[in-house]
Amino acid sequence: MSNFGFRRLRVVVPYEPAFREARSAVGASELLSNAEEYKSVAEAVADCTIVVGTTALRERNLQHPVKRLEYGARLIRQQLRSSNVALLFGSERIGLRNQDLSHCHWLLRIQTSEKNISMNLGQAVAVCLYELVRDSRAVTQRVEKSEPAPAGEVERITEMLFRVLRASGYTDPRRTASTEENVRRLIRRLNMPARDTEFWLGILRQIIWKVESGEKTGS
Repeated sequence: MSNFGFRRLRVVVPYEPAFREARSAVGASELLSNAEEYKSVAEAVADCTIVVGTTALRERNLQHPVKRLEYGARLIRQQLRSSNVALLFGSERIGLRNQDLSHCHWLLRIQTSEKNISMNLGQAVAVCLYELVRDSRAVTQRVEKSEPAPAGEVERITEMLFRVLRASGYTDPRRTASTEENVRRLIRRLNMPARDTEFWLGILRQIIWKVESGEKTGS
């Protein structure tokens, strides 16, 4: 990150011994000492309008669009003109879990040899960030346009929709986790504008009030 001029690092529940050791790395001490720690991915990306995950594909059954690095980097540069973008990496050992991926709008893949598709975390980050800064002028100009909703607002809508689904009996208790992951991905594919979030929250509040008040009347 320091090599390519990126200064804002956010980490989710870091492995403390390794994190402490990394802070002593040459040229990285300031960046790591200013790193922001979060308890969940949702909190870490709350002010970002686009969340992009990274994957080596392997045998995973992915539910997201997957873009090659050179194309995805152009989309990220365009979005950076007007809002924050999160580039999400998983741990060195297991990468991103399905729950982590459910917060992403789409995924990024580095084109590698099929004989050896894995890269370590540092290599993957360096390659992605190099691609992002190849046209540095693109990230210095901000343009006026309809801004996408921040991830935190999208998550508020998602959580309220979960509540509606539970209250209406739609959610099967035996499959709650997978249903919620699917719903979260669905909401992010809508690319909701920021100006629409309060409208949707109002609709969902009214549905919840109607469903829950009906339950009380029936009881």
